[in-house]
Amino acid sequence: MEAPAQRVWDLVSDLPAMGALSPENTGGSWRGGATGPVVGARFRGHNRNGWRRWRTGVTVTRCAPGRSFAFAVTSVGIPVAEWSYDIAADGDGACTITESWADRRWGWTKALGALVSGVKGRGEASTAVNIEHTLAALKRVAEAATP
Repeated sequence: MEAPAQRVWDLVSDLPAMGALSPENTGGSWRGGATGPVVGARFRGHNRNGWRRWRTGVTVTRCAPGRSFAFAVTSVGIPVAEWSYDIAADGDGACTITESWADRRWGWTKALGALVSGVKGRGEASTAVNIEHTLAALKRVAEAATP
């Protein structure tokens, strides 16, 4: 991306505003006194797919400004996924970002997740589409804000 690593990190670590970048997440709110990204901070995520709506619990697991950001997602206390963003400054105000997703669901929780979200067979292929969408939106926003 033709944007500074810190600018990109500021965008991906702003969980309330991620709804503007993600095709499924619609934003949310910090919880438990948290006001921003630090390891251990909790967040309530709001999501949608068509007419379906659901909430998730999010805990920040990695937080290195300008370099990396990751969070674990649960639903009613059941592990769902871990999302991570790794950012490498390329020099000249540009950077490379890698968004990753690790499926933490097991057994019957996959079937329950399909009922709640309306996404059957969620896996690497279907999640890759969402990642591509999010990264394209992130690129547009990050580069537009860069002088």
